[in-house]
Amino acid sequence: MRRAVLAITGLAASTTALVVLKGSPGASQVAQERPAGQAPVVPGGTVPPTSGVTPTPGAAASAPTPEASRSARPSRTPTTKRSGTAPATTAAPRTTTTAPKPATRTITGPVVKYGQDPAKGDVYGSLQVRITLSGTRIVDATAIGMPVGGQSGLRADDVQARYSGTSGEVVAKQSANLNTVSGATYTSNAYKQSLQAAIDKA
Repeated sequence: MRRAVLAITGLAASTTALVVLKGSPGASQVAQERPAGQAPVVPGGTVPPTSGVTPTPGAAASAPTPEASRSARPSRTPTTKRSGTAPATTAAPRTTTTAPKPATRTITGPVVKYGQDPAKGDVYGSLQVRITLSGTRIVDATAIGMPVGGQSGLRADDVQARYSGTSGEVVAKQSANLNTVSGATYTSNAYKQSLQAAIDKA
């Protein structure tokens, strides 16, 4: 009988203990009842930092790496070299206005026979004057067909030397108003007659 009572008492005590154990709050329940802003208790005694900033999984990946820092540096842009001299300026083309050169032409006067009486055949010789003009100005003169040798030839040479050439009297006076060569009156008159006809044709 005594053993039965002890057995019953022991069973009751065990049942009570089980009930008490089941009804007591567990560790997980305590953690759930902590405030939201407080970090949970980590087994092992390590307490996480309570800075208020919650670390994110991608925070470590977004940290700048040395390579990223180098690439983030601004690249150098090429600069234009400065030269010590000013840029060359293009000069405006010069316009030259050259007067047109006057045309040169040659005119020959008629053949003139001369002597004491050319109508009767008393002739000393014959000549014709040729002049060169540049524009309206006489620049040269000469007599052609004049006698060569003898007294007639000598008079012809004297007249030619006085009147003809670029520096003769014809060019100097620009007319047939010439001085008569001494000792060669017939030759001088014949020269002036042909010269005047040439000037009239010009």
